Amino acid sequence: MSFLNVIRRRLGFLFLVVVGVSLITFAISHMIPGDPARLIAGERASDQIVAHIRETLRLDRPLWEQYAHYVRDLLHGDLGTSIRTGRPVSGDITAFFPATIELVVAALLFAIAVGVPLGVMSAVWRDRPIDHLVRTIAVTGISTPAFWLGLLVILCFYGRLHWLPGGGRIDQMVAPPPLITGFYLVDALLAGDGVAFASALRHLILPALTLGFVHVGVVARQIRSAMLDQLNEDYVRTARAGGLSRLRVVLGHALPNALIPSVTVLGLAFGDLLYGAVLTETVFAWPGMGSYVVASIQSLDFPAVMGFTIVVSFAYVFVNLSVDLIYLALDPRITDIG
Repeated sequence: MSFLNVIRRRLGFLFLVVVGVSLITFAISHMIPGDPARLIAGERASDQIVAHIRETLRLDRPLWEQYAHYVRDLLHGDLGTSIRTGRPVSGDITAFFPATIELVVAALLFAIAVGVPLGVMSAVWRDRPIDHLVRTIAVTGISTPAFWLGLLVILCFYGRLHWLPGGGRIDQMVAPPPLITGFYLVDALLAGDGVAFASALRHLILPALTLGFVHVGVVARQIRSAMLDQLNEDYVRTARAGGLSRLRVVLGHALPNALIPSVTVLGLAFGDLLYGAVLTETVFAWPGMGSYVVASIQSLDFPAVMGFTIVVSFAYVFVNLSVDLIYLALDPRITDIG
């Protein structure tokens, strides 16, 4: 299947995802008990003020009409106006999303850097003590709640050892780097601000480790399974019979082929990390989309919640599209991509 066909099919799927997600999110948001107009006006506001706010936000219209207005605005790239902040949701997302992406990328790199070597060692020394240890780590990572792990590492590394900060994105006494990309580490490097870079990196470590630990197990299990399949192939036995060292066969031949089916897992992990960042950001007071959407949920801010869901769904589909294209680039023999 050509690149154009893959893109065409994924874009069609993207349209269905947006329609489905917008409809489901809209319905769930309006099923939550509470009155956003009353929250905005305050408990002591008169009924006339509350009614005026409700009319201004079109909350007095039938649900089907509210949804029709939302879809019409969405088709024009308008995610609506946040009830809580009074700013366009697209502007809020633009401001908060870089922090989330920075955290997610760091967590994914940690999962890859730790999970791949663990998976390789587990496959090479199958049924040995290190294999049992890796599988234990994998199961522990998959079954550990992120919020509990976050509180634990804060207690340990911040509360007891005082090695790392327990929250925030940069020290209060350090000025953030000039806004260029929105990623503090990148912006600090571009500005040549070593103090801001060091502070941002120290604040990033604990939330990235917490968010990435769950996917260390996922990556390790996938690499182990793929490596076991490759180590049983004829070309591996032929390479060993030809005099190549075990290390060269494993790293130079088996591992590259094992990484191809693992691309899917890494792509799905990126999408899962976007959603998983909500709890992690809340625990670590990380000023990203997770904190933003939690505050929006508590304020019954329907446009902000729906805007977050739509954007993350978009990102999830585009990540899957990228995975498919990488598949084709790595192995042109692949012709059936769903």
